[in-house]
Amino acid sequence: MYIHQREEWPRFHWSLDRLTEPLASVRHKQGRLIGHMEALGFNLRQEALLQTLTTDVLKSSEIEGELLNVDQVRSSIARRLGIDIGALKPADRGVEGIVEMMLDATRRYNETLTADRLFAWHASLFPTGLSAMTKINVGKWRDDSTGPMQVISGPIGKEHLHFEAPPAAQLAEETHAFLDWFNTAAPIDLVLKAGLAHLWFVTIHPFDDGNGRIARAIADMALARSENSSLRCYSMSAQIRHERSAYYDILESTQKGAIDVTPWLDWFLGCLDRAIDGAQITLSAVLAKARFWEALSRVTINDRQRLVLNRIVDGFEGKLTSSKYAKLAKCSQDTANRDILSLVERGILIRNPEGGRSTSYALAHFVS
Repeated sequence: MYIHQREEWPRFHWSLDRLTEPLASVRHKQGRLIGHMEALGFNLRQEALLQTLTTDVLKSSEIEGELLNVDQVRSSIARRLGIDIGALKPADRGVEGIVEMMLDATRRYNETLTADRLFAWHASLFPTGLSAMTKINVGKWRDDSTGPMQVISGPIGKEHLHFEAPPAAQLAEETHAFLDWFNTAAPIDLVLKAGLAHLWFVTIHPFDDGNGRIARAIADMALARSENSSLRCYSMSAQIRHERSAYYDILESTQKGAIDVTPWLDWFLGCLDRAIDGAQITLSAVLAKARFWEALSRVTINDRQRLVLNRIVDGFEGKLTSSKYAKLAKCSQDTANRDILSLVERGILIRNPEGGRSTSYALAHFVS
């Protein structure tokens, strides 16, 4: 019997005694992190926000096995936030769609969540009406025309059924109950409400596809309400991606368990606690970037050099070569060589030991 088939559904209950300590830890860390963010100043806050949202969008899609282009995601978010990151990379409709959904959830967090808003999110995730080349119902609840909504893994003949969602005929009632609960103030801590909202929505599974991403967006929306802030300084999706196996295991055991959801909420709080701890890495990177440019404040840097140096500081994958420089800066090979030589002569870049065709460059230690 699945949890949604139980007579008590969806009247969840949990042990507050067991959750009091982890909830207090999360609440304490939330407050400290927001304080750190507010102390950064506007420009550094925007940089931290850009990094966090970029990671959130990338990792939420990775959980579902979809790899997005990091440059497209970063450019799409920067454009919407009005942040100047130099040359913007055009983003395809799929990237634009998930960015629109995540920003709508976290920046308009206090607005009512409605069926129409969910439909708009779903349509933004699947702008072509296809999921992995399969036509799906977009911007509307699933109809189960091809059979019940099931989560299955494994090879043909050895499939493992993880979960079966409520029948399509029940979705109007199920989603109405969920939205009414989500939008109504209740005597429950909003962090716990975020965990419950995630579980409840993904259990209903109202769409043909995209339910996990939308559930995580709803949880982020509830977490923004818990902080009364649109500043995203940690990525719950990145932490879930890191703990993906445990995430699916606890979801499955909860959906096949009793109406007591204490184990799920305990895991959710722990995952959130670890996500907030991980935010310190983002803040450290932002501060390191600020120190980097402060060290170069008296050095004349052209726009191409600034663009490439920013990419290196942001975590450029692989080694920088003149050909990669030319591609990033959209310039000729000769211009790239001149720019790099200028940076080497001023001690900003150093030449790596490899020579010839393998010649590459890295940041000098004193400014890294």
